[in-house]
Parts: sequence; C-alpha cells; structure tokens
Amino acid sequence: MPNAKQPIGRYALAAMAVALVAFLLWYFASIVTYVLVAAVLSLMGKPIVRWLSALHINKWLIPKWLAAAVALAVIGSIFFAFFRLFIPLIVRQFNELRTIDVHALLDSYAYQIDAVQRWVQGYLPHGTGDFELRTYLTDLISGIFSVSMLTGLFSSTANLILNTVITLFAIAFITYFFLKDEDLFYNGLMLFIPSRWEQQMSRALSSIDTLLRRYFVGILCESLCITLLNTIWLSIIGITFETAIVIGFIAGVVNVVPYVGPVVGTAVGLLIGWATNFAMPHDALLSTLIWVFVAMCATQLIDNLLLQPLIYGNSVKAHPLEIFLVLLVAGSVAGILGMLLAIPTYTVIRVFAKEFFNNFKVVKKLTERI
Repeated sequence: MPNAKQPIGRYALAAMAVALVAFLLWYFASIVTYVLVAAVLSLMGKPIVRWLSALHINKWLIPKWLAAAVALAVIGSIFFAFFRLFIPLIVRQFNELRTIDVHALLDSYAYQIDAVQRWVQGYLPHGTGDFELRTYLTDLISGIFSVSMLTGLFSSTANLILNTVITLFAIAFITYFFLKDEDLFYNGLMLFIPSRWEQQMSRALSSIDTLLRRYFVGILCESLCITLLNTIWLSIIGITFETAIVIGFIAGVVNVVPYVGPVVGTAVGLLIGWATNFAMPHDALLSTLIWVFVAMCATQLIDNLLLQPLIYGNSVKAHPLEIFLVLLVAGSVAGILGMLLAIPTYTVIRVFAKEFFNNFKVVKKLTERI
C-alpha cells in the first residue's frame, strides 16, 4: 500500500511545482517577456558573436565582450532602420485613410448596398426589420479608419516614452549578457534541474537552441521576402509605391501566423487598395482589386512552395495539421499573441516531451521527426 501511494505523492508534488512555476511566470509576466525576447535576439546574434570571436587580427582575437557589443549594435541597427523606414510610411498611409469620406464612399455603392439590404431583410426574423446595412457599414468603416483606436495607446506621451525606454534598456541589457556569456541562460535553467535529469535537459536545450534559431531567422527572412515581393508586384500593377510598401509590410508581419496570416494580409491589402482608389470608375476599381488579389496570391504561392518548406521543414518539423490545430488552440486561449507564440512554444514542448516522456506512444509519434 505505501508503494502505491508513493507515485501519487510524487505526481502531486510535481503538479504543485508546475502550478507554482506557472503562477510565478504569470505574476512576473513582464520580466519573463524581457528574458524571452532577449533570448530570441541572442539566438539571432550568436552567429555574429561566434564569427567575430574567431577572427584573427595580427594574432589578436576579438574579446567576447566586444563581439557581443558589436552583435547587439548590429541587431539594434537593423531594427532601427527597419522601423525608421516603415513607421513614417504607415503613419502617412493611416492619415490618408482617415481623411476618406465614408458617406461618399458608400454613396458610390448605393445600388449594391440596397440590393444586399433587401436580400438580408428577407432572412431576418420578424421584429428585426430595422437593421440598416448602410448604418452598420458606416460605423464599421469609420471605426477601422478612425484614430480613436490609437488614442488610448498615446494618452500619456511621458508614460509611453518612459515605458519604451525601460523596455528597450532591459531587453538590450539582458541580450548583451546572453550574447557575451552563451551559457548564461543554460546555466540559469540548470540550477533548477535535479542532477539525474541534467543530461536530458542538456540535450533538450541544445535541440531547442538549434530549432528556434532556424525558426526565427527563417521567419525574419520570410517576412522580408513577403514584403519585398508584394511591394514589387503591387508597384508594377499601378499601386503607388508608398501604398504598396505599406500593404507589403503588413502582409509580411501578419504572415508570421501560418494559414491565418496570409488571409488577413490579403484582406487588408484589398481593403487599403479599395479605400485609396474608390474614386475610380467601378470597372477600373474592380480590375485594380483583381490585380491586387492576383499579385498577393502570387507572393503567397512562392511562399508556400519555396519559403515555408524550408522554414517549417528544417525548424518546426511538424505536420501541417498539427500546426493548424495548435494555432486554433492558441488563438482561442490567448488571441493573436497566442497565435504568434504558438509555433515556437509547441516546438519547445515537443522537444521536452521527447526527452522526458518518450515512453508514451503518442509522444513518440509526435516527435519522431525531431
């Protein structure tokens, strides 16, 4: 009887430990976020540090602290140049969309709206005949192009600047030491691991380091390619360069979320293309929107055939159905943020499951490609 109770006691203690860790992660979510972002940046910066540390300049080796500082400066410069280029373009495009006369926009489609209104009313229950499609569309479009959704973020400029500075400094500080001392993150985790599990944990962390580095570098390259391809195609078909690059940038960013991202990016591209050209004759506008759709589909075809197999095949190594189900679960639990973090989180879980729970048949099946 004592032998039967002993495993139950161990499982209960393990469950309590997991619950405590989960609570601490939730309570210190901001600090955990800083550490995770710094860990991701250090994954991308490690190749630079290793390359610089291996250089010989008249028998002088670049010290690790200097290589880490250079790598951090390179990462910071890339992000600064990226946002310095795109943020002003997005702001100008947003200001242009905000000046659109929504009533004039809908007046140009009065016949189509009235036809849809009559069709919808035919399917509405009795007592709901006061539904006005025109009013609904006016509120919807005004909300999309309204600046009110951003005013909450900038209600206090001083707080915004202070929080941004603190966040950037914290992430940069942690990233620097992760780059300078490559084993810092590893050694910190190993402090909480029992000695009998150290070998398994070491293998798991090594696999995670390799897989996540490939994933995040691949995602950045994929987003850049999506942005460039969409910008080129849309510019060729006659969309102004500023509008084309904004659509391309948005499509590149949301494309990080598999399956859902491309649909959202295409929908946003069509919406912006429609809103910025609604004064055109209907036939010309329809032709433009068709070409926008074709251009973005061409980019997505290249992404599906060339880019995604390289990224997900070499890093995530999971079946497409697995990824889709994981995205659905993550989206229902944590929304957009959950979908963004779903794939790397699932990769980490699979690696740990393979090392510590490989005696289960379902774990063997899900991790056989890792």
